[in-house]
Amino acid sequence: MSRATVLALAVVLAGSPLLAQPDPDRLKSAKALFFDRKYAEARQAWQRILAGSRGGEADTAAYWVARSSENLGEDARALKEYADFLRRHPTDRALAEEARTSRVSLAARLYKSGQKQHLPILREALADPSKTVRYFAALQLSTLGPEAGREAVPVLQQIVQQEADADLVDRAKVGLLRLDPQALSRALGAGRSEGLPRGEGRWLKVRIFEKGGSKPKVEVNLPVALADLVFKSLPDDAKRELKLKGYDAENFWERLKAVGPARIIDIEGDDGEKVQIWIE
Repeated sequence: MSRATVLALAVVLAGSPLLAQPDPDRLKSAKALFFDRKYAEARQAWQRILAGSRGGEADTAAYWVARSSENLGEDARALKEYADFLRRHPTDRALAEEARTSRVSLAARLYKSGQKQHLPILREALADPSKTVRYFAALQLSTLGPEAGREAVPVLQQIVQQEADADLVDRAKVGLLRLDPQALSRALGAGRSEGLPRGEGRWLKVRIFEKGGSKPKVEVNLPVALADLVFKSLPDDAKRELKLKGYDAENFWERLKAVGPARIIDIEGDDGEKVQIWIE
């Protein structure tokens, strides 16, 4: 091969995308577009970087392409793009964890919109190596109803039993109330866990009936000390009716403690759903 040929080949390869060198300026420009909320322009910028780079820079670009789509409200597209990013086996663990968390959020949103085929994404995330992703998946599943979310119960029980973050524990308790109230009782050790007074003999009982139904579709029996969690787990229309009767988020617990054993609170929602609450 002649020297001229070698030089010509070197020039061609130097301009090839495969050997393109990282350009910090274009990365900064693409990030600036994103943080300026110019998501469509940001996605185009990141797509250009992805097409002309490799290695870590390409991985980063693939992540930001998906992030831009998510912020544009293109949930199905973002879900696929996050999967594309994860299939690259990125070395940045933080970005990979954020991508898996985003996929859980997107899958839950798509499920609620009627695209039930995305449920396996949430269930698979319950076994994710990251505790953050596992917990987030369990909390998201708890909002989908007992049938879809039942597999989240063990993870939610683990949160209640092992975690110290009070807000996280309360969210897990509410999730268990939605999915399986008895599972919450088991997680709390039949009322003997920290935060429940010993010797508490009174129980809060809630029954929720569908319109015209004679048997409750929801039955909750919990120590009175958990009344505030029951309020959080009530249907939105029941909360509105309860507030009209003077029981809001601030005074619900105190008023319920003053309710006598024989007194029953009856609430009927706008759609005919009936809620009964009493203490015995």
